Amino acid sequence: MDKNRISPKVFVWAGSLVTGLAVVLGALGAHWLKEQISMLDMQSFETAIRYQLIHGLAILILGALPKPFHGLMLKLVFHFFWIGVLLFSGSIYLLATRDLTMLPLSWLGPVTPIGGLFMITGWVLLFVSSIRLVGERDEEH
Repeated sequence: MDKNRISPKVFVWAGSLVTGLAVVLGALGAHWLKEQISMLDMQSFETAIRYQLIHGLAILILGALPKPFHGLMLKLVFHFFWIGVLLFSGSIYLLATRDLTMLPLSWLGPVTPIGGLFMITGWVLLFVSSIRLVGERDEEH
């Protein structure tokens, strides 16, 4: 197997894990956390859930892309997406609940935009990959 290719099973595993955790955290937020944190922190928490859900579903879809997409570029997109979720959503979850956890997390502030940049980079790489494939197909005809 090509070392630059990720097994479709990995996309399903990772995408379902990321998306499933977002649903669990969403339920936690809706049924318990909203009474424990400020409205502003709750809005931030919901933003983290939304981005996690979107990128979890995107990871699932990556595995279903046609074979020409599968290679180093798609592997990079996959890694940028899950690392972006971890940094972006993860930092927001921790920051939104810092009054509950009493953890000194002010250092996490800069992590959130870095996670966002990872997500954006993943989308740009996916776009570039699709443009390359269209160009390669046009050259074949």
